[in-house]
Amino acid sequence: MRRLLFDSFVSRTGYLYATAVGLVWGSIWSTGRVEKRAGLFVFRGMPSWTFGRGGSCVGGCYLTNANVTTDVLEHEAVHKRQWKRFGVVFPLLYAVAGRNPLKNRFEIEAGLKKGGYLR
Repeated sequence: MRRLLFDSFVSRTGYLYATAVGLVWGSIWSTGRVEKRAGLFVFRGMPSWTFGRGGSCVGGCYLTNANVTTDVLEHEAVHKRQWKRFGVVFPLLYAVAGRNPLKNRFEIEAGLKKGGYLR
């Protein structure tokens, strides 16, 4: 079952679906510059209620107001790879991992310092 869901055609299809959702959401709400950086479609100028924390990765899209440092984009690029690996199951796995980034395995893998969780 794991082979069917993760790192598979199914997960890549879920990643593409999530990317399409991110592209639509970002296109609707972004008021800033949209660019491709670190392999991500970066949507700036998003209202704070349209994303979580300092920004959110949805498939291959990064949605934020202005949080676009090189470190943050490297952190978000890891989340993009996680989306590719787990597909649409990723948000559920992320939620189960917990809201505390210091204990969330996906945030730890992406790099707590680059994500701005550690000084």
